[in-house]
Amino acid sequence: MGKYFGTDGFRGEANKTLTADHAYRIGRFLGWYYGDQKRQGGSERPARIVIGKDTRRSSYMFEFALAAGLTASGADAYLLHVTTTPSVSYLCRVDEFDCGIMISASHNPYYDNGIKLLNSRGEKMDEKTIALVEAYLDGQLSIDGQTEAPFAHRAAIGRTIDYASGRNRYIGYLISLGMYSFRGKTVALDCANGAAWMIAKAVFEALGARTLLINAFPNGLNINENAGSTHLEGLQKYVTEHGCDVGFAYDGDADRCLCVDEKGGIVTGDHILYLYGKYMKERGKLLGNTVVTTVMSNFGLYKAFDEAGIGYAQTDVGDKYVYDYMSKHGCRLGGEQSGHIIFTKYATTGDGILTSLKLMEVLCAKEVPMSRLCKGLTIYPQILLNLRVTDKAACQADEAVKQSVRNVETALGRSGRILVRPSGTEPLLRIMVEAESQDLCRKYAEQVAQTVRERGYVLE
Repeated sequence: MGKYFGTDGFRGEANKTLTADHAYRIGRFLGWYYGDQKRQGGSERPARIVIGKDTRRSSYMFEFALAAGLTASGADAYLLHVTTTPSVSYLCRVDEFDCGIMISASHNPYYDNGIKLLNSRGEKMDEKTIALVEAYLDGQLSIDGQTEAPFAHRAAIGRTIDYASGRNRYIGYLISLGMYSFRGKTVALDCANGAAWMIAKAVFEALGARTLLINAFPNGLNINENAGSTHLEGLQKYVTEHGCDVGFAYDGDADRCLCVDEKGGIVTGDHILYLYGKYMKERGKLLGNTVVTTVMSNFGLYKAFDEAGIGYAQTDVGDKYVYDYMSKHGCRLGGEQSGHIIFTKYATTGDGILTSLKLMEVLCAKEVPMSRLCKGLTIYPQILLNLRVTDKAACQADEAVKQSVRNVETALGRSGRILVRPSGTEPLLRIMVEAESQDLCRKYAEQVAQTVRERGYVLE
């Protein structure tokens, strides 16, 4: 991760950590960079860059700042307006854009925002290009001996193009993936007052579902507020009170999806990987017989995979790492507990609406309630302790701490697991334990935490 960009873009509080000037300068660099690549390839056509945004109030400010920077450097900026991250990814691929930009802070509160960069294949931007963007932001990149990108002049100045039609192309693509009619099904959608609010309903209604919406009235300040995939209580209540067959909850930019079954039970990303992995295996579609997870997936998922004869791989936390593994090894299904699910046959990023469509496919094919589809997976109790420490690396390397972790591993055997990892963004050491009871989780997590304290690493 760089100085500004993490695993999910440049994110922070709007006009504090991430400012309109940052956005303008990012636009200036990308407009020049992709235009220069075209010129080196013998093309005089301007760079084409597509921009989407979620419903945060600050997204409009960042959209115009990015567009100003892009056009000042000679690129054409195609504005999708309010749309989802996966729609930007899709259009990068099919409409041959040089890159895509999504303005969103995902599940964060409204006062945060972010800038995500996607390449021409709709994948998260490579680290080399991100490093160039960061060097430009810090005035450390030399362009013909200058630290500023050259301005375009006269007819070379770029244009902004209203590209709302691109959003409709994406809606049509999602509808085309529906293998079953949803007629007779009642589906609740929690749109988190975010980017899915105009898209998800259109897709589900086109496929025949009776579609009920909650949290679909964005005002710029209520995105993710007690809503969406991080606050499932409202959807659980709504599904049971309205007799829905299923409910789906998206986050602010709709690249993740969690589910609620007809009884109000929560269907996590691990459940989704399990039930769809089994469905793919039954049909001979699970290439390599492997589902890609992260180290934070529940221990119960791996036990269920073992019993179902399904192989699995583990990556670091972050859908970027999941996708990298999938693309290198030809895997078709992967994702995170949080609901970032990737179907590489159809998308290069997590796509919440696509995930809900694939769950509906299993529901319709099996003709059993969602609660029964999850049978066979037992989610183990889990506890996560976050310790603020003086030195994450030294703490993890300390032999006494490592021995404490080994002691827990021995005690748990094959009935649980412990994972100790540093936070990627804060001075925190995270201790996660999964076991057969919450009391055991607490006991073993505290056992390691006490060793960390005794070794003097914990900040008071």
